[in-house]
Amino acid sequence: MNFKKKLLSALILYVSVSINAKAQSIPAFKAGDRVAFVGNSITDGGHYHAYIWMYYMTHFPNMRITCYNVGIGGDNVKQMSDRFEAEVLSKKPTVMTLTWGMNDSGYFEWFKPDAKTNYAKWSVDTAEARYAVFDKKLKAHPEFKKIFILGSPYDSTTTSNKNRFYPGKYSAFARMIDFQEATAKKNGWPYVDFNHPMTAINREYQKADTNFSLTPYDRIHPDYAGHLVMAYLFLKAQGLAGKPVADFAVNAKTKAVSKSENCTISNVSGTERNISFDYLAKSLPFAFDTVEFKGPWGQHGRQKEGVKYVPFMQDFDKELLTVKNLKSGTYELSMDGQAIGRWSSKDLEVGINLAEQTYTPEYQQSLAILTLNEERWEIERRLRNYAYVEFDLLNQKHLLYADNEAAMDTVNKESKKNPFVGGNRDNYIKAQYKAVRDGWQREQDALVDEIYAVNKPKVHHIILQLVN
Repeated sequence: MNFKKKLLSALILYVSVSINAKAQSIPAFKAGDRVAFVGNSITDGGHYHAYIWMYYMTHFPNMRITCYNVGIGGDNVKQMSDRFEAEVLSKKPTVMTLTWGMNDSGYFEWFKPDAKTNYAKWSVDTAEARYAVFDKKLKAHPEFKKIFILGSPYDSTTTSNKNRFYPGKYSAFARMIDFQEATAKKNGWPYVDFNHPMTAINREYQKADTNFSLTPYDRIHPDYAGHLVMAYLFLKAQGLAGKPVADFAVNAKTKAVSKSENCTISNVSGTERNISFDYLAKSLPFAFDTVEFKGPWGQHGRQKEGVKYVPFMQDFDKELLTVKNLKSGTYELSMDGQAIGRWSSKDLEVGINLAEQTYTPEYQQSLAILTLNEERWEIERRLRNYAYVEFDLLNQKHLLYADNEAAMDTVNKESKKNPFVGGNRDNYIKAQYKAVRDGWQREQDALVDEIYAVNKPKVHHIILQLVN
């Protein structure tokens, strides 16, 4: 094992210990759940909820759930509370997740002369008081479960971005995270901690590279790898680690199937030099992006980079094929007539993870689901951009959902001086019409229907042929 692999193994071990240091348990989703992910821009423009849903789409293909992005960029906890009725209750959720604090802990306020004495206390006290109003609303709705997410961290130690360092923000945000954890425990609500494990990853990797960060562009917004880490932490807290896509073993000499976890193996035939069988899994592998994404907050990259920092493949994406008693040599594995790769008899004796092979028919099936889910996410973003204009601008002008000439005039006027409104103006021009918004929702619904139509595993014919 070379130095880099040793370092990676040590870091993953360290992070795994850090993750498990605090016992966490949040309920796994069940069939029919409607999950509202409430938050700020990290939820609004982020992907962690899409990756969580993607896991359920592929690993539980017969258990349909619905996930909603209910984030708005720039929101503090008061703004989340203010839109609770219109944005959350309207979706009739069975589960709601809540993450806040990044915007409550301030930005340029930390450059004021009295920031260390006055703002440091004011920001935390104000956030807690604002949350208290929200807390009463949440307790008034026992019909759905609440899950707190202790949010992804503000990275105060990376050297990747010197222009977004706000002195005091890290400690204020940390106090808010502690408050959220204490509140969850007091209320008897489950919570999952993104903050401390992601900070642990940042600090460990920064020992070797000071520019490293899971939020490299502005210290605030996770990149796509960071969002995969967040999805990993959520699924881990749901107790889903260790549930394989499939785990099966065949004896080439006796034709016996000694293991078939989450799958069915049938019609085994052949010899120790050429063996074949039919394979039907109950799940699909989790497919990763094949191109680099660019996000709304400067993020880019591929979410698969996240497997460097957490044992995602080991915990959530194992499709293990083991074949015993093959004649010594190199074997070509094909599925449905398509050559997948070559492995030695020793490798096959130990087991190979088919989920790492991107050209298996089931991985390609999963890639189609990923693409459909990304299309759904893109359409949902249009509705989130519309919600930003409604709640962060028009609501203040008493024009919430007015969608009339006065609202359009307000958007036009504000767009000239506010770049965030300006960036969403064209989207608002379209979205101001309810018929357009309803059409976008129907597009999303159709994509989800298609996902749950094409995500069903199929029988595949596997052949292992000795080639040398």
